[in-house]
Amino acid sequence: VQLQASGGGLVQPGGSLRLSCAASRSISRIAMMAWYRQTPGKQRELVARINAIGDIFYADSVKGRFTISGDSAKNTVYLQMNSLKPEDTAAYQCHQINSLGSSYWGQGTLVTVSS
Repeated sequence: VQLQASGGGLVQPGGSLRLSCAASRSISRIAMMAWYRQTPGKQRELVARINAIGDIFYADSVKGRFTISGDSAKNTVYLQMNSLKPEDTAAYQCHQINSLGSSYWGQGTLVTVSS
């Protein structure tokens, strides 16, 4: 199973982007979907996470600006990013885990926030 992330790009500060991450085939019993981001020289950061019962976590740096949502039937997770800031510039990577503990990572999609 491969996860394909899309939706990254160049956007001006204050702008919006919507990231999507879809699985190449069905993943049964999805337990958690998440988005991480990483910039050169920094540790990978958990941005947002949603579990199978709808519990959601956001990093403090994105609260109130980003919204994670998931469609477990389609094995797709989304990240709506509003009011983007230059410090949001990073490679965003999706992650899905099923209830058996199988872990799936997508390739990064680059988000650049710059005027």
